[in-house]
Amino acid sequence: MTNLFKRIKETISADLHQLIDEKEEKNPVAKLNQYIRESEKETEKVRVLIERQYRLKEEFTREHYQAQEMADKRKHQMEIAEKVGEETMFQFANNEYAEYQGRADRMKDLRNEVTKQLENLEHKYEEMKHRLKDMNLKRMELMGRENVVRAQHQMNKVIENSVDKPYSRFNEIDQYIKNLEHKVNSAYYRNTFDSKMAELERKMKEEEKATAN
Repeated sequence: MTNLFKRIKETISADLHQLIDEKEEKNPVAKLNQYIRESEKETEKVRVLIERQYRLKEEFTREHYQAQEMADKRKHQMEIAEKVGEETMFQFANNEYAEYQGRADRMKDLRNEVTKQLENLEHKYEEMKHRLKDMNLKRMELMGRENVVRAQHQMNKVIENSVDKPYSRFNEIDQYIKNLEHKVNSAYYRNTFDSKMAELERKMKEEEKATAN
């Protein structure tokens, strides 16, 4: 049963991917738009990481200066205690100096490491921005080409349809007008037939009367 469900899931997944591939193939600009959106998200993530690295660098720098300042202070105090023979104060200052100096050295190393990482991130970030810009320009180029293709397709449809259809439409209108003229003429002939016959009959009677006289 588990294998059956697995096969059904794989079949549905394959069909779904096929539909997505077919859709992307029909509309490559939509595929590019999706890829650009994903790249923008990744670029934004890198920007956030760079900001965090800057904050870390500032914190390490601050900790380094504070530790170094205390180390220098304890070193100076250690020298004074040694000169005046204060062994206890000397040992305390010496231990504090070692602690602060070790911390200052660690913070300095961490700051240098973060600085190198930051430089590398900024370099990658600039590359990503350039790549993203190139993709946007490429999208504009593809959209322009797509618009031209669509416009040409629409124009070709209009031109193809205008080869025969308008003329056939003109013929239909011409035939309609001829039929209408025929109907009008027929109606006019019927309407004037009686008056014409009456006029002919009147003339005929006048001629007969003139002949009889």
